[in-house]
This record gives sequence, C-alpha cells and structure tokens, in this order.
Amino acid sequence: MLVVGFPTGPLEANCYLLAVDGGGECVIVDPGEGVNEPLEAALSGHGLTPVAMLATHGHPDHVASADEIGTRHGIPLYLHEADRPLLGPGAGERKDGIVSLVDGPLRLAGLEITVSRTPGHTAGSVVFGLTSAEGGRIVLTGDSLFAGSIGRSDGEGDELVRSLGAKVMTLPDDTVVLPGHGPATTIGQERAANPFLAGTGA
Repeated sequence: MLVVGFPTGPLEANCYLLAVDGGGECVIVDPGEGVNEPLEAALSGHGLTPVAMLATHGHPDHVASADEIGTRHGIPLYLHEADRPLLGPGAGERKDGIVSLVDGPLRLAGLEITVSRTPGHTAGSVVFGLTSAEGGRIVLTGDSLFAGSIGRSDGEGDELVRSLGAKVMTLPDDTVVLPGHGPATTIGQERAANPFLAGTGA
C-alpha cells in the first residue's frame, strides 16, 4: 500500500494520499488549506488519479480545498453528516459534491477502508482504518489522537476520550497512527505514554 503524507496551510494539517500502489487510483484524506500545489505535485510524482476525498472532520484546515479539488478532478468529498454545519466557503459548495459517511467499510481505489465515528473533537469526527496486503495496519485519526496528545474536545466532558477508548485504543499495538497534525506514532506508543489516555482501559 502506498501512503503519501505532507503538512499544509498555516496550521500544518496533514493531508494524505492512499493507494494500492503508484500509477493507479487513490483517495485524498483531509484536503485542507494550501493543499493544492503539493497535492498536484504528489499526484503527478506517483502517477496517481484521485477518485474521492475523505474528511476526518469538517474544520477548515482539513477541508478548505475540497471544492477546488473536487471540481478539478470531478470527485466527491466523503464527510459525516454531523459536520456539514462546519463547512465554509470552499468546502462543500458544489451541488451533490458531498457523500455522507457512516460507520462501516468503504471500498474506493481498490482499498477497503473502515470508518468509525469518534465524536468529541467535532460531532462528526471519524477515523479511517486500513490493512495492507502485507498485513500492516494504519489508522488516520484526524484531530482526535496525536503523538503524545489528543485533540481539543468540542463535545461534552470526556466524550473524545471515551470515543478513543472504544474505537481506537482497542487496535493492536503495531497499528500505525497517522494524525491530522504532527508526526506518526503507534497505538502501542500511545497506550504506553499518552497521559490523556489514562483511565481509558488502553
């Protein structure tokens, strides 16, 4: 499996490209602010053709370029319905340009991608999970889980921590975590050292 990631915009949000291999179809995860130039360079460099955009949540630093990219490539944005109210100019204005995400598998670009709703950072936050042909596991956590930290919670009380405990920290230790900001980590590393996850049963 090919995974290409790069930070963009003033908040350095991570955008990712996921594909079975180079030279084929791919999905774009979190097409945020300032993503267009590095995105097109990555698509060209790896010979990739995007078929869809996926959003971990609806904040501008993760979806601001969705309309422009969607129009240019003729592809939809997959977003949880609960985060539609967060969309501003440039992120969801195209008619019929948004597909509502629900828990379960998505099959796009030859990939099977699990979708798990993890409310807390936003009402419609989700994480995406994939397993490579070689058996490696990755999870894209948006702004729910970072290396050594968790996101700001827009929910009530410990909703984000509960979501992480139920949907993310149950994954195997060797699962690679690709967060919405900052470096990659693993579930095992976060289980051992993330102070915000104490008491989740992780």
